[in-house]
Amino acid sequence: MVVDLQKDKDGGGGKSGSRKEKDQSWIPKVIKKQVCTTFVESSSNGALCQCGGEQEVHDSVATGDCFGAAIVTQWESSQHTSEHPTDAFGELEFAGQGRRHSHFLRFSCDTPPHIIYTLMTTHWGLPSPNLVVSVVGGEGHEKIKPWVRDILRKGLVRAAQSTGAWILTGGLREGISRCVGEAVRDHGAAATALSQKKVIAVGVAPWGLVHNRQQLVNAQGSFPARYYVQNSSRDSYSLDNSCQAFLLVDNGSVGQRGGETAFRSNLEHHISNQRTGIWGSGSIEIPVLCMLISGDVSMLERLDASLKKATPWLVLAGSGPAADFISDLLGNLSDVGLSPTSPAADGEGADGFSTEFCDKVREKVQRYFPTETKLEKMVDSALSIYQNRKLITVFDGEQEGSDDFDTVLLKGLVRASKRESSKASEYFDELNLAVAWNRVDIAKAELFNGDIQWTYDDLEESMTDALINDKPKFVRLFCENGLNILDYLTYGRLESLYCSLSDSSLVYNLLQRHLRERQDVAVSQSSVDGATVPVKNSQCELKTPASMKDLSLYEVSQLLSDLIGDICQPFYYGPFGFDHSISTRRALKQVNKLLQGDCKYRDQFCLTPWAALFIWAVLQNRKEMAIYFWEMAGESVLSALGGCKILRELSKLESETESKLAMKQLAQKFENLANDVFGTCYQSSESRSFTLLIKKSPVWGGATCLQMATAADARLFFSHDGVQSLLSQIWWGDMDRNTDAWKLVLSFFLPPLIYTYLIKFREPEEVVNPLAIHNSKSKDNDSVEGNDATVLSLSDIMQNEEDAEELRSLKENGVEPVSLPKASQRPFIVSRWRQFWYSPVTSFLGNVLMYFLFLCLFAYVLLVDFKPPPPDGPSSLEFLLYFWVFTLVCEEIRQSQTFFAGSLFVVQGLKNYIQDVWNKCDLTAIVLFLLALCCRMFPWSYQFGRAVMAIDYMVFTLRLIHIFAIHKQLGPKIIIVGKMMKDVFFFLFFLGVWLMAYGVANQALLFSYDSRPNWIFRRVLYRPFLHIFGQIPIDEMDSDKLKEMHCTNNATEIDAGAEPCLNIYANWLVVLFLVIYLLFTNIVLVNLLIAMFSYTFSKVQGHSDTYWKFQRYNLIVEYHSRPCLAPPFIIFSHLHIFIKRHIRRIPSVKSRHFVLELRGRKASQIEAWEAIQKENLLSAQNKRQRESDTARLQRTSVKVDSVLKQMTEIRDHERRLLLLETQLEFCCSALSWMTEALSQSDVVKARRPAPLLKDPTPLSPS
Repeated sequence: MVVDLQKDKDGGGGKSGSRKEKDQSWIPKVIKKQVCTTFVESSSNGALCQCGGEQEVHDSVATGDCFGAAIVTQWESSQHTSEHPTDAFGELEFAGQGRRHSHFLRFSCDTPPHIIYTLMTTHWGLPSPNLVVSVVGGEGHEKIKPWVRDILRKGLVRAAQSTGAWILTGGLREGISRCVGEAVRDHGAAATALSQKKVIAVGVAPWGLVHNRQQLVNAQGSFPARYYVQNSSRDSYSLDNSCQAFLLVDNGSVGQRGGETAFRSNLEHHISNQRTGIWGSGSIEIPVLCMLISGDVSMLERLDASLKKATPWLVLAGSGPAADFISDLLGNLSDVGLSPTSPAADGEGADGFSTEFCDKVREKVQRYFPTETKLEKMVDSALSIYQNRKLITVFDGEQEGSDDFDTVLLKGLVRASKRESSKASEYFDELNLAVAWNRVDIAKAELFNGDIQWTYDDLEESMTDALINDKPKFVRLFCENGLNILDYLTYGRLESLYCSLSDSSLVYNLLQRHLRERQDVAVSQSSVDGATVPVKNSQCELKTPASMKDLSLYEVSQLLSDLIGDICQPFYYGPFGFDHSISTRRALKQVNKLLQGDCKYRDQFCLTPWAALFIWAVLQNRKEMAIYFWEMAGESVLSALGGCKILRELSKLESETESKLAMKQLAQKFENLANDVFGTCYQSSESRSFTLLIKKSPVWGGATCLQMATAADARLFFSHDGVQSLLSQIWWGDMDRNTDAWKLVLSFFLPPLIYTYLIKFREPEEVVNPLAIHNSKSKDNDSVEGNDATVLSLSDIMQNEEDAEELRSLKENGVEPVSLPKASQRPFIVSRWRQFWYSPVTSFLGNVLMYFLFLCLFAYVLLVDFKPPPPDGPSSLEFLLYFWVFTLVCEEIRQSQTFFAGSLFVVQGLKNYIQDVWNKCDLTAIVLFLLALCCRMFPWSYQFGRAVMAIDYMVFTLRLIHIFAIHKQLGPKIIIVGKMMKDVFFFLFFLGVWLMAYGVANQALLFSYDSRPNWIFRRVLYRPFLHIFGQIPIDEMDSDKLKEMHCTNNATEIDAGAEPCLNIYANWLVVLFLVIYLLFTNIVLVNLLIAMFSYTFSKVQGHSDTYWKFQRYNLIVEYHSRPCLAPPFIIFSHLHIFIKRHIRRIPSVKSRHFVLELRGRKASQIEAWEAIQKENLLSAQNKRQRESDTARLQRTSVKVDSVLKQMTEIRDHERRLLLLETQLEFCCSALSWMTEALSQSDVVKARRPAPLLKDPTPLSPS
C-alpha cells in the first residue's frame, strides 16, 4: 500500500483534468469506504437502521439466531459494515466562490493515518507543516462568544501564518468550525499570496453528515466536482470553502458523528512523529497542539485519550462547558492534590487521589454536566486528565487578550516537548520550537534573558537550521550568546550550506553548470585511464540530496570567478592546495582526484568564516542575513563593494523581474554602505583612508577597493570627496594640487624651471618611505588611533615597488644587483626630475600638446603636402606622420597588454580591451589610416585613399573629447552630450519617416518620369532635408513661378541625361505638401527634439558629476600607466620597456596601478581602525533610527497597548471590588439584623452600649 502511494509523485498537480485523473487513479485501489450491510432497527424509528440509513439499502437484517435467544440491539461499525473502493475523491470547486480548488477524499475510519498524510503532502502538494493546531469543541449550533472569535482571528490565524501551520477543523459550516473558517478567509483576503500559502486549513468531517454529499460521488474521481452551497448566516452541515483539503471520514453511518474523532486523534499522533524543515531534516518533530473551545461532556474522553498520547492541549477558559470544567478543575483543585499516602501514577484513575478530592471532582462534574448519566465514568476521565495536567495550558482570553496568544501557544507546546525530551537541557526543545516558528522575540524573552548559559553544542544544530531556512535574527542571537563562528564553520559545512540552495534559484543552476563541466572532465579522464572512476568516494558523501551531493567548493570558486572577474584571485583554492596560476583543466583533474580520496579539507576550519557566509548570503540575495554578515566581517568597504559587484552581475543573468529588482536594490544598498563607511573613515583620517583604498586584501583575492569599485560600476562611491582627493593626489604626484596650468606648460618647454620655486613640491619630511610601513617598529603606532604612519607619496610607492621588484627579479635570474638608491638618497637633480616627469599630469600635458601638434601636422599634410603616388610622393612630412602614427600603434599595443595580463585567455583580454569606447575609436582611426596609406600608394586608388585619410582625420580629431574629459567643467558636459546623442537617434527616426513620405510624394507629383538614380536620391532625401533649413527652390516647385528652361518629356532623352520637364498637374498639392512638411518638421519635430534635450539635460545634470568622476578615474589610471614621454618620443620608452620586460625579465608593477600590500601589525591596525569606524557608523545609524518619528510612534503604540491592557485589568478589579462591596453590604445588613434581633431579645444582656459607626472620610484642611 505504501509502495502504491509513492507512485506518481506529481499527482494532483497536473495541468489538465485527464492528467490529474490518471495521477490519482490508484486511490480507489488503496483507499476504501465503509457501507452498512446489516440493518439494526432503531429504537426511535423502526424504518431506519441505527446507522441512519433506510432498510432498503441494507443487504440483511440483524435478527436472533436459530433458537431466538440472542437479539442484536446495538449497531457497531466494525461488525455491521463492509469496505468497498472509495467513490468520492479529487478536487472540489465551490460554485460561485471563486476558482480556487480544494482537495477532498472519502475514506474508511480504519484507514492508517500515514497513508492520508502522505497523500496530502506528496500528491496534493500541501506544504509540510511546522505546527499543527487541532481545534475541537463547539460542535453543533452552539453560539460562540465574541471574544472567542477575536482569539481565532487575531491570535490563532496570526500564529499559524507566522509559523507555517496546519489548522485541523471540523470542515463544516457550523459552530467553532465556521468561526475558524471565517478567520482563515478574512486572513486570506487581507494577506499576500505568500502569506496565504502558509495557513492551511484541513477539514476532518464525518461523511454521513455532509450536506449534498452526493455531488461529490464519482467512481473515477472528480476534477473538479462542483459543490453548491446555500449562502446563509445560520449554521449548516455544508462544507466550508475556506479549507484547502477535506478528509471525509466514513464509518458507514448517515447523519451521525463518530468515526472522525478517533481518526483525527490518530492523525494528530502520526504527524507529531514527523520532522520539520527542508526534506524533513529539521531538528524537531512537528509539534501538534489541540485547542479546546467550549465542548460537551464527550470532549472529556477525547481529551483523556489524547493526553495519554502526550499531546498538549490549550483550553480556552470561559468559552463553554467542557473548557470551563477543565479550567475549574486545574485551577481551583490544585491545592487539594493527591493523597499523601498513595501517590498517583499515570493511568491509575482514582486510586491515587484522596476521597475528599474525588468528591469535589464528582461535585464539579454534576455542576457542569447535570444531565450526564455515566457519572462515575466521567469522574474517572476527569481524574485521569488531572494526572496529566502538565500537558494542559489554560488561556483566559477575556483577561489576557489575543496579543499574548503566540507566547501561550509556544509554552503549551513546550510542556509536551519537556515531557518527551531525552536531552539533558529542558530548554533545548523550546529553542527548537522558537527557531521553527521564527519567533525571535519569544526566544529573547524566555530563553536568552541571562538566566540560561548556552554552550556551543546547544546552539550548533539550531544555527544550521537558522542559516538554511533564512532566519537572520536567530543567527544574530546565537552568535551573541555562545556560538563561536570560528569553531562552527568548516569547509565541509560551507559546502553543505551551498548544497541546501533551492533548485529553482539562479545560483543553483549556475553551480550545476560548473558541476557538469567537472563531471565531464572526470568521465573523459576515466575513459583515458581505461577504467570507470567514481566521481566521489562514499567516505566524503554529504548528507544532502542525491542531485547535489557531488557539489564542492571548486564549483563555488568558478562561479565567483565568473561573477567578479579577474580582479580577484580564485577563491577557495587554499583548501585544495592549488596555486592561483594553475590552469582550469589541470585544476579540474586535481579536484576530481582529491574528491576520490578522504576529503580531509572538509574538516578544516574556514579561515574567514564571516566573509564566506557573507558571500553565501549574497549569492542567494538574502538581504537581512547578508547585511548582518557584512557587519561582522572585516574589510567593510571592500566587502560591501564585492557584494555590490556580485549582485549586479547576478541581476544581469536573472530572468525574473522581481528577483532582478531585488538584486539591484540590494546592490545599491551595499554601495551606499561602502560610501558611508568610507566617508566615516575619511573624516577620521585622510591618510589612513587613502591607504584603505589601495590596500590589497588577502580575503578578497588581492583586490583593492578601487579595483572592486571599478568592476562594480560604483559611481556613487567614486564621487566621494575622499576618493576624488586620492585621485587628485595621484594625478599631481608630488606637486602641489593648486599649481597653475601655465606653470606646467612653461616648465614643460623649459625644464630647468622645475629646479626653481615656480612649481611647489611637497617637502621630503612630508613623505614617509613606504618600506617603513612594513618594517617600522615605532611604539607611537601601537594604538589604532595613534599617529598616522601611512602618509604616502604614491609616485614613490610605485617607484620603490618597481625597484624592489627589479631587485627580486635580478636575484632570481642569478645576477648580483647593484644597490639602487632610495628616493631620499637620490641627488636633488634626479629626484626633482623624476617628481616632475613621472607625475600623470605631466604625462597628460605632454600627450595633449603633442597630440595638438600631431593634428596640425596631419592637417598640413592632408591640405598642403599630400603628394601624388610614388615615385613623386610621399613627402618627408608625410613620412614623419607615418612614423608618428606608428608610435601611436605601439602605444595601443602596450595598452592592450595591460588587459591581456590579467586574463587567462586571449579572447577574454580582447573583450576587455574592446569594451572601452575610446579603444574602439583608436582602433577605427588606426585601421582607417592603414587603409588610406595602402590606397594612396597606387594611382588607381589615390583619390580614394585621400578621401579615407580625410575621414580618418575627423576620427583623430574627435579623440580630443576623451582628453578633455579630465576637465572639471567640460567633463560633465561631455557626459550630457553623450546622453543626448540617444535622443538624436530617436529624432532622426521620426524625421526619416516624414522625410521619406514627403520626398517620394513630391518627386512623383513634380516629375512624371526620371530614372536617374542620383537625381532621385537628391530630390527624395537631400532637397527635403535642406527645406528644413530654408533652402526652398520655389521656381522649381510652384507652377506660377516657373522659369524657362530646356527640358523634355521624352523618356529616351531623359535616360540619356536630359532634364525632365516639371508636371504642372495638381501642382497645388505640391505646395500644400510643402506647407504641411515644413509645419511638422520645423515646429513639431524640432521642438520635440528641444524638449527631449531639455528633459535629458535636467535628468542627467544631477548625476553627470557622478558619472564624470567615475570616468575621471579611468583617465587617471590610463595616464598613470603611460610612459612619461609622449608620441613620437614615446618610442624610446617602448624600447626601454621592451628591454626591461623581455630581456631582463623584470615584470611590470605599474600595470597593476596603485596597489599597496600591507602585512603583519600594520595590516591589523588598518583593519581594526576600519572596524572601529564601521561600528561608529552603525551606532550613529541606530541612534538616528531610534530617534526617528516611526520608531517613536512604534514605542508610543507599545506603551498605549500596555496602558490599555492595564486598564482592562483595572476594570476587572473594579468589577471584583463591586462584587465584594455587594457581598460586604449583604454581610453588614445580616449582622445588623442579627444585632438588632439579639438586642431586642432577653437571651443576651449587653453590659455596654452599642458601638457607633465612625465616618472614615478625613476632614479637609481649612
